Amino acid sequence: MLKRVFKAFHYRDFRILWMGACTSSIGTWMQEIAQNWLVLQLTNSPFLLSIDAFLGDIPIFLFSLVGGVLADRVDRRFILIGSQVVQMLSATTLAILVATNHVQIWHVFCLSFVVGTAQSFGGPAYSALVPSLVSKEDVPNAIALNSIQFNLARVIGPVVGGLAMKYVGSAWCFGLNALSFLAVIVSLLRLDINFSPPHTGESVLTSMKQGFRFIGTKAAMVPLILIAFCMTFLAFPMIVFLPVFAKIVFARDAMTYTLFMASSGIGSITGALTVAWLGDIKNKGRIALSALVAMGIGMVCFSQSRSIPLSCVMLFFTGSMLMLAFTMISSLVQLITPNDMRGRVMSVYMVAFRGGMPFGELLTGSLVAKLTAPTVLSINGLVLAVLGLYYLLVQRKVAEL
Repeated sequence: MLKRVFKAFHYRDFRILWMGACTSSIGTWMQEIAQNWLVLQLTNSPFLLSIDAFLGDIPIFLFSLVGGVLADRVDRRFILIGSQVVQMLSATTLAILVATNHVQIWHVFCLSFVVGTAQSFGGPAYSALVPSLVSKEDVPNAIALNSIQFNLARVIGPVVGGLAMKYVGSAWCFGLNALSFLAVIVSLLRLDINFSPPHTGESVLTSMKQGFRFIGTKAAMVPLILIAFCMTFLAFPMIVFLPVFAKIVFARDAMTYTLFMASSGIGSITGALTVAWLGDIKNKGRIALSALVAMGIGMVCFSQSRSIPLSCVMLFFTGSMLMLAFTMISSLVQLITPNDMRGRVMSVYMVAFRGGMPFGELLTGSLVAKLTAPTVLSINGLVLAVLGLYYLLVQRKVAEL
């Protein structure tokens, strides 16, 4: 069974990249929890928390299409190294500002935008690189294992970050995150890349049009991308506003926020492990949509809970359903797309998937101030469940995959 679950680890390059990315993701989540708490400490405003999240994610919406073209033209490894260096310098800057007590909210906002811009170029390159490191039949397993490293870090990072904030200060979270990027850079330099970028005289705009044209020829691709956008637009604000639930709804401290993050992360690991065990299973579309409906229901239950243990259970459940839906949808997009188009197609997918985050966070943040966080996230959950049912029962192109 373990051999089946961890099948992609048989590939040397995937194994090396996975270990480097996991180390960096732990640092990223340490910074995530410290930065969210820092914004609340500086402003005591859920709306400004949503602004910070918006500024971190909007560059991905703005620049990922260009990043996708570059990922099909340039060695993906060097794009990723450049992205890691920029993020490392940004984390170092924030660590120094916090350690010297000079940090202001505009510093945090500016650095969030810089990091998001770096990710808008690194993200398509990484998404295109991972499937090229394994055989086609092992792509779903590789995507699931990649999700596991991200969500394993989502458990470890907040726990370590929460302890660091409590005992040595948040500056350590930012400083350790800066160091963690070295792991990715080293792992990228050790890869034997098998992708040779084609020499082309086409303009960036022409290459983008080719990517959109390819997407248009695949009947289920547009619904998959739309579902990805709606999923992050409606579901991800719940993760962003966990500190609001911890501090305002439950009137607790940063360790409760850490507990909530860890519960969601453990659920996501469980969901990713389930997908890895299932492998190249049939009916991926139906499974993804069913998970989407279940996640929406779980969001409503979490939002209305006033019990910390029950809230943790609901976060575990929604985390697992989110990862099940995300991994299945990502696998379908990757399997439909050939390697020479993967950077462009995945950049469009990333614009949808990551693009839903800033707009969802901004809208949710503005509504939370008027309607409260539990009310707004309950509405999000209901809409998400209805969306999943629509594609499951009415518009069935994805359900038939």
